[in-house]
Amino acid sequence: MTVDTSAGAWASVTDVVGQIWQAATTPVAAPDTSVVMVTAAVAVAVVLVTPVWRVARHVVTIAHEGAHALAALLTGRRLSGIRLHSDTSGLTVSYGRPRGFGMILTAFMGYVGPGLIGLGAAALLRQGYAVGLLWLLVLLLTLMLAQIRNWFGLWSVLVSGAALVAVSWWLEPQAQSAVAYTVTWFLLLGAVRPVIELQAERSRGRARSSDADMLARLTRLPGLFWVVVFLLVTVGAAVLGGLWIVGPVGD
Repeated sequence: MTVDTSAGAWASVTDVVGQIWQAATTPVAAPDTSVVMVTAAVAVAVVLVTPVWRVARHVVTIAHEGAHALAALLTGRRLSGIRLHSDTSGLTVSYGRPRGFGMILTAFMGYVGPGLIGLGAAALLRQGYAVGLLWLLVLLLTLMLAQIRNWFGLWSVLVSGAALVAVSWWLEPQAQSAVAYTVTWFLLLGAVRPVIELQAERSRGRARSSDADMLARLTRLPGLFWVVVFLLVTVGAAVLGGLWIVGPVGD
């Protein structure tokens, strides 16, 4: 007698997918205000304490390069690959017209990407989808893996994804919510510091190939103009996202 192991394996996979879908699409109660404030405080500490920031900044770099890649795809450019480096820098390579809207949007989205992702995450939290947010981030990281072109980048994305899977699968809903809120606060607040660091580097005569300077060459508007725009967008996203987070769920 032969046993059809493939049918059993497929049933197990569909069962796991069903459990994930159920958890991701079921709203959960918002944590207490005190918990929300603690998660905000943790995110602030991570952003402001430089030794911790140097490690956590890799998460912002993943969001930064992911935003470049998404903008390139949405504007019809051909994505060649993404590299993430141990010094928290990154590079997204795409091919297409060297000038025009597609190239401008691709260059623009990097620094504002983490804040806009954080704003979207805040919108999901506002509707009670904290667990859904965690699984959505896992999905986005999985899609990003296909475009990673170096070992450190592969390691960074895999570690980030594995951490989110562990939280989403094994922790209790209250702990999952706390992690989702912390990640969202971090994306919102962590998007601002790289813009400030960018201008600090530019003022020292460095970062000549930065996104702001690339936009200056593409648009003939000065690089400082684009830094200010980056700052306005990221600060605006942080303020609006913060208001959404602290507001009542579902409003």
